[in-house]
Amino acid sequence: MVALPPPAVTAVRVVCRYTCLWRERHAPLALVGCALVVVLSGCASTAPQDDTPDDYFARSMPGLPDDWKSQMSPSDGQYDAFGNWQAAPVEQVREALLAQHEQWVGTPYRLGGTSQRGIDCSALVRNIFRDTFELDLPRSTRGQVHEGRPIDRQSLRAGDLVFFRPPGAYNHVGIYVGDGHFLHASSSKGVIISRLDNVYWNRYYWQSRRPLAPSHLAKLSESQLLSASQSM
Repeated sequence: MVALPPPAVTAVRVVCRYTCLWRERHAPLALVGCALVVVLSGCASTAPQDDTPDDYFARSMPGLPDDWKSQMSPSDGQYDAFGNWQAAPVEQVREALLAQHEQWVGTPYRLGGTSQRGIDCSALVRNIFRDTFELDLPRSTRGQVHEGRPIDRQSLRAGDLVFFRPPGAYNHVGIYVGDGHFLHASSSKGVIISRLDNVYWNRYYWQSRRPLAPSHLAKLSESQLLSASQSM
């Protein structure tokens, strides 16, 4: 080993001393830095925890009444509500038509008749739409077949008109009430509700038309009921 001159030995000793002192003074900082690295790496590798309370989406928002129906939940049934909104008018129209059936059931058929002493098919349709929905339809089947818009048989809803071409000089019309049934004035049994898939009616089925959408008919029905109640 080569011997160093005294000044060089002194310089080396001074450097070593200060190096040791720096290590002693800054060792805690180095340990803290290592600890932070470990903690941060641990956070990065750990999946986030869901601390949301179980009843979070059921809570009422501040300032709203307790009975307010919250819309915060992602599965609050809003699409079910939309479906109910579509179905409710149809059921409302159906109930109104069944109420009309109760008033007319058993009325005998009479060609050209317009009252409960005797009525034909197109007059029954006209009277029901006038009294239930305040909607004026033509008096004859020939005129009613041009009302509204044509629809497929599979798309029938309560309040739609169904037309038939039975043997004879006259066409026939009835009002669909739902579940495959229609209300009409039968030439043999008077005012009744019949099945659309009945062998006879199925054979002579012609077409269907929708004078108004069920939602519009339902509103007209509500308006008519309100007017009737106010006049009492």
